[in-house]
Amino acid sequence: MRRPIGVQLWSVYTLDDFPGVLRQLSEMGYAGVEAFGLHGLSPYVVRHLLDDLGLELFSSHAPFPAGSDARRILDEQSELGAPVLAWSLEADEFATEESIARGVERVNEGVANANAYGMQLAYHNHSSEFSRLADGRRAYDVLLEKLSPDVLLELDVYWAAVAGADPAAVVREYGDRVRFLHLRDGPAKTADDTMVALGQGSLDIPAILDANPSVAWHIVELDRCADVMTALRESFDYLNAL
Repeated sequence: MRRPIGVQLWSVYTLDDFPGVLRQLSEMGYAGVEAFGLHGLSPYVVRHLLDDLGLELFSSHAPFPAGSDARRILDEQSELGAPVLAWSLEADEFATEESIARGVERVNEGVANANAYGMQLAYHNHSSEFSRLADGRRAYDVLLEKLSPDVLLELDVYWAAVAGADPAAVVREYGDRVRFLHLRDGPAKTADDTMVALGQGSLDIPAILDANPSVAWHIVELDRCADVMTALRESFDYLNAL
């Protein structure tokens, strides 16, 4: 079954003329966006820009709503209309099982706070999650054992590949808990590599997409590109043709 194709707006965060960039993304064919910041606008204005362009706001990249900032985050994202908030733990929180458990407390507090606003949380990985603890267990597995089952997974296949994991196998392994796939391409050797349009790098994108039928959105996220708008256009055309 064909999945809607979205774009993570971190990809275009440094570009000028945010309304014009959104229009270009809509004209490329993207069905929706994952928000990142408000570009100096109010949540109300950003939401109406998206609605006017027919772009669905399927999630927002925003900190876990825990601690003293929880209400501010949730009020802003509620006005924006984000149904899901996606965020990550820090790399150093994956050093030990104990540090993972402390990070999970923050995430699970955020789940309860978000649920009160009718929102869900998703966990977005980087490469540190696929490191090994001293006893050989994968940090990501320990994380998921401790996270509330209400936390969705936003699986970034590129960072899994950078960590040495098989992205398709990881996507398959976590089944229907995976709501979103973050798709990037490039050498997948280090965190500092220049990225390229999907289908022009080292990842086996077709195998990744075929690995899990439960995914709701395929999300393109590119950074450190020579020409990000061209790469986003080529990425959409590539996915659309598969």
